Order: sequence, then structure tokens, then C-alpha cells
Amino acid sequence: MSLSTVTHLVAAGVAALAVWIFQDARLGADLAEAKLDATTYQLDVSQAQRAADARVARVGQQISSTYQGALNAAIDREALLRRERAHLLAVSDGLRDQAADAARRLATAPPAAVLEHALTLNAVFDDCRAAYGDMEAKATGHASDVRTHREAWPVISNQTEITP
Repeated sequence: MSLSTVTHLVAAGVAALAVWIFQDARLGADLAEAKLDATTYQLDVSQAQRAADARVARVGQQISSTYQGALNAAIDREALLRRERAHLLAVSDGLRDQAADAARRLATAPPAAVLEHALTLNAVFDDCRAAYGDMEAKATGHASDVRTHREAWPVISNQTEITP
């Protein structure tokens, strides 16, 4: 083999080795860049997940707070209604005793007193009828409010839609 052939072979080998090293370095750089992109993507996803978790926790806390407030208000209203009912029952018992006493006294009362008592009862009955009419209007309004509230409440369907 001649010297020029050996020189060419060595030069070709050195060139091949240089190309090999260059390609290896380029592949290593591409691989490092891909790893960097993957790590950056994972970091972005992780940050987005933490932000979403924080929003979900915040909304859950708000819902829990709102629910607890509504529950406490309902408990307070129920206690108030129970106290008012007990008071009304006590007043009703007193009125029943007064009515029984009035019936006993009316049996022996003079006609003028009976007439005055009847007129007074008629006035009381008119007051009760007017109050009952107001109560009916308020009850109808409350029922309408409840119906509006139920119809306006957002509903989440149990069925999931499948998109192709």
C-alpha cells in the first residue's frame, strides 16, 4: 500500500471519527433539548395542576362556608319558630280559658251585655279575618319565592355526554 493510500485512509478515518463525534454531540444536544422541553412541560402541568387544586379547594371552602351559614341560619329559624309556637300555644290556652269563663258569665248576663259582647266578638272576628287574608297573601308570596328558587337552582345532570 502506498503512502498516499494510507494517508487517504487515515484522513478518511479521522474525518469519519470527526463526523461521528459531531453527530454524537448533535444527538446529545437534541436529546438534552428534548429532556429540557419535557421537564418544562411537566413543570407547567404541575403548576397548572397546583393552581387548579387551589381553586377547587377555595371553591370547596366557599361552598362549605355558605352551606354551614345556611344550616346555622336554618337552625336559628327553627329555634325561633319553636319558641313562637310555644308562646302561641300558651296564649291559645289562655284564650280558651277566657272563652269558657265568658260563656259561663254570658249565660247569666243581661241582654244588653250579651249584645255588647256579640258586637265585640264581631269586631274581633273582622280583625282576625283581615289578618288571615294578609297571612294568605304572605304565604302565597313565600310559596312563589320557594318555587322560583327551586326552578332557578342550577342542576348538574347525572348523565355524561359522550362526544365522538
